[in-house]
Amino acid sequence: MKPSNLLFLLSDQHARRFTGCYGHPIVQTPNIDALARSGTTFRNAYTPAPICVPARASLATGRHVYDHACWDNARPYTGAQPSWGHRLQANGHAVLSIGKLHYRNDTDDVGFDEQRHPMHVIDGEGMLFTILRDPVPVQKKFRMMVQGAGPGESSYTRYDADITREAVAWLRKEAPHQDRPWVLFVSLVCPHPPFVAPPEFFHRYDPASLPMPMAYSLEERPHHPVLEDLRRFFGVDEPIDAAIMQRVQAAYLGMITYLDENIGQILSALADSGQAANTRILYTSDHGESMGQKGMFSKCNFYDESVGIPMIIAGPEVPVGRVVDTPTSLVDCFPTVLDAVGVPLTVEDADLPGRSLFDLAAGVRPARYILSEHHSVGFRHSGFMVRWDSFKYVYYVNAAPQLFDLATDPEELTNLAQDLDYAAVLSRGHEALCGMLDPGSIDAIVKADQSRRIHAAGGVQAILDKGSTGYTPAPGEIPVFVR
Repeated sequence: MKPSNLLFLLSDQHARRFTGCYGHPIVQTPNIDALARSGTTFRNAYTPAPICVPARASLATGRHVYDHACWDNARPYTGAQPSWGHRLQANGHAVLSIGKLHYRNDTDDVGFDEQRHPMHVIDGEGMLFTILRDPVPVQKKFRMMVQGAGPGESSYTRYDADITREAVAWLRKEAPHQDRPWVLFVSLVCPHPPFVAPPEFFHRYDPASLPMPMAYSLEERPHHPVLEDLRRFFGVDEPIDAAIMQRVQAAYLGMITYLDENIGQILSALADSGQAANTRILYTSDHGESMGQKGMFSKCNFYDESVGIPMIIAGPEVPVGRVVDTPTSLVDCFPTVLDAVGVPLTVEDADLPGRSLFDLAAGVRPARYILSEHHSVGFRHSGFMVRWDSFKYVYYVNAAPQLFDLATDPEELTNLAQDLDYAAVLSRGHEALCGMLDPGSIDAIVKADQSRRIHAAGGVQAILDKGSTGYTPAPGEIPVFVR
């Protein structure tokens, strides 16, 4: 494959099901859909962690959470392990980030020549509230954001406008003057809450016409102790009024269409720059959003609404209109970025679990297990997901497992873990997980590390007294803690 530039577009909390090219019946994503038509779509893409900081560390390093040890939203990436950016820099390629990184700060060497409009964790520390796990606290801010959903502007919509303007300007003014293949990483924050969409986009969706989420009611939703704890953490264990549910869905859809509009502007600038014929494009997201499905909200669970992400590649030598069913992951981004630009993997990269998406698009079909992990936010103990073929196995330390056959049950409504007909499948999933890691040992390591940080911060009560912001403030925004 001939080396080319790479435009890497990342969104935040975009569940893949909320995209036209993935079959959503009403969401308007014309630019993402056009990108999919011009390239290859990965139908079964997953995040290595359904929460921001660990997922983004995996994206950077190409390693799973148990390996890079950025367990939670208070353990950010510092550049200690090599990123794909480091590999590009070592080979003389320009690599620039614009927008959210969610690393420790803007002075660590994380593999970018320059960070423009960066967002990092609060005070280089992050959200300690999220590592209080037993008992599970209640984060009051999230329910407040749900109840406050609607049309308007937020710090996040304004931030995305700034990111888009900067990306457009770089592509038009600076990209044409690079003398070697470059990588531009553009990281937008929508549709991450707060659930506020610019009026032009909110009003494309009539809240009154939107149905309640699937299996939302108390009678329909799955009841599992881990899920109950997670609902309690986000303050959504009691049903939300139907009108509010419809409004938050309209806001989320509007934010996705706003995201798509910004992506369209960036792609138009690439075309205007004269670089499109020599630039490949990768679009994905860090994790999904449950949006009420099965009584769940936000991310942090292992249903596809939360762990499933869009993943699309396009550009020179990428098969047009192809859809790939082979499961993929954000850890595949490391070899994909290097493959696009023509930089070889090093000896130190030999144990990376990812595969180049360009190889998968070309027809390579490896037998593989996709791993996702969660070690904070509402989970008293660590949880792990293994996805292969049509199956998904979910293992919780000290809680009953889940098993789903997505071929016959794509909505994951029937847990087959106790079905004797699937005993061999259950065993295979557990053996695959234990072949990668020891769940109990990882759980103990994470808890010891989190305990040290809690103690250093003054203890559990000090963190509870400080409260939670609910989301990382945009650059220039003062964080507001809610107790």
